[in-house]
Amino acid sequence: MKKWKQVLSVILVFALMLSLAACGKKPAADTSTETDQAKDNNAVTEAADSKDTPTDPPAQNPVTLMTVSMHGGTDANAGNYQAINSQFMTDYPYITIEDDSQSADQDWKTKIAADFAVGNEPDVIQYFTDANASDVLAADKFVSIDEIKAQYPDYAKDTLDSALAAAANPDGVQRAVPTTGYWEGMFCNKDLFDKYNLELPTDWDKMLKAIDVFKQNDIVPIAVSLNNVPHYWIEFLMLSAAGPDGYKAVPETAPEDWCKGLDMFKTLRDMGAFPVDTDTIDNDFAGEMFKNKEAAMQLDGSWYLGGIPDQDNTVLVSFPVIPGGKAQPGSMVGGISSGFYITKKAWEDPDKRDAAVKFVMAHTNSDSVQKYWNGNGQAAAAVKAVDNMTPLGISGMEYSQAATSISSPTDSRISQEAYNTLVAGIVDVSTGKKTSKDLLDEVLAINAK
Repeated sequence: MKKWKQVLSVILVFALMLSLAACGKKPAADTSTETDQAKDNNAVTEAADSKDTPTDPPAQNPVTLMTVSMHGGTDANAGNYQAINSQFMTDYPYITIEDDSQSADQDWKTKIAADFAVGNEPDVIQYFTDANASDVLAADKFVSIDEIKAQYPDYAKDTLDSALAAAANPDGVQRAVPTTGYWEGMFCNKDLFDKYNLELPTDWDKMLKAIDVFKQNDIVPIAVSLNNVPHYWIEFLMLSAAGPDGYKAVPETAPEDWCKGLDMFKTLRDMGAFPVDTDTIDNDFAGEMFKNKEAAMQLDGSWYLGGIPDQDNTVLVSFPVIPGGKAQPGSMVGGISSGFYITKKAWEDPDKRDAAVKFVMAHTNSDSVQKYWNGNGQAAAAVKAVDNMTPLGISGMEYSQAATSISSPTDSRISQEAYNTLVAGIVDVSTGKKTSKDLLDEVLAINAK
């Protein structure tokens, strides 16, 4: 019995020791929650780091943009246009521009119309906005500005509302974004007038006297290509004869005033006012004659001003009113008649669409318009006054500001086919092979079709 009690005591002592050992031992920590939290903290840290670390933009697909403009040949803004293109390709290295800019003569207009007719139109084109664009507009291949703005709200944001309205097509739809407006006027080499003690041709008699004196001294009185670009003379002779209201009308048969104006082509030719080869030279050649002081006078537009080397001795004068003309002195031809279009071909290609929008905006923002304008003509965006304007620049500004009326050219009111017929018939009118009335009746009949 005593022995059994001793055994029981040992057992109780051993059990007590086990109990004490269990109480002194700390339970193992549950680390699963801490591990998950650490993972979450690491994820947050990595996300924050990724926001602070710049990442490369997604790679752009290479794009080749086919472009066409009027800034080719001897155009005064050809250098600005090409410089903007070069900077554009530097800013957007994935975009390659393949440009086919040329002088905007009749042959070029015909080529553009043919390209659009057969589906060979470019992605972006700077082209006419008035009736000169009738053949191209008929192909219905341009995107409207409203449609573009629906996806690109900043498109044409620098362009003045008035300029966009002035550049609207004949149907009232705005498709083209303009850069500058224009005026047309009589450029004179004043140093030649001074050399022969002649007054500037501010009236018709003074111009006739100047023609006679220059002809006697082997100076071409008037630089013009009657077979290539007689446009400016057509406009001013008809405006001078008919006055602004009669000039802007589109009659069904030849008005007497229009005939009277065009009759002056023969009068001036018979006097020897034009180059002897006026029927064969082109407009660029005529322009070089004037710039080289081989000719005394030239009718041209504000775009021509910047390309004249002698900015000190060249001036602008208002076209003199012909005898019996209904226009007031200071009547001027001018307006906004061109802009940059995006074609549907480019718009329907996602990559080209964005590139085309960027291209047009690069050429029509305020900085680019400032370069294109440079104090000449009318700016389509807000621009800064030009410092150190040349005497010719000031003369052009004063001439345009003194205009008593501004009328758009005839080609903005009649069809392209009709106007082409008018231009093509001027040589025959000047030689007497065809009368002004016969030509105008033919032109107006075509326009009425």
